[in-house]
Amino acid sequence: QVQLVESGGGLVKAGGSLRLSCAASGRTFRSSPMGWFRQTPGKERDFVASISWSDGGTRYADSVKGRFTISRDNAKNSVYLQMNSLKPEDTAVYYCAARTPYSTFYVKTPRNYEYWGQGTQVTVSS
Repeated sequence: QVQLVESGGGLVKAGGSLRLSCAASGRTFRSSPMGWFRQTPGKERDFVASISWSDGGTRYADSVKGRFTISRDNAKNSVYLQMNSLKPEDTAVYYCAARTPYSTFYVKTPRNYEYWGQGTQVTVSS
């Protein structure tokens, strides 16, 4: 069982940066692939980035590649999303998610993630 709590969202101007954090509780965090997703009203939850539990491998949505960086610190039971060069279209509620321990991180589908945080709002003004 993994419990996730996101923080770090807020209001930022286009071109600015934010760093989201996700604090995890539970003994299985270190062996769980982690992901970030985002969602806007009336739309489906979209994949943003994911990271391996083992070798630091990462995957990004094309829309954020080169601007966002996912990382994790297993000693702190945390995963992060550094967001640079933000655009108004990045405005959304951002969710942290965890997969089953020892599974692949190379998954973009929300239904393949077992645990979710409550989300944090990111608003980018033009």
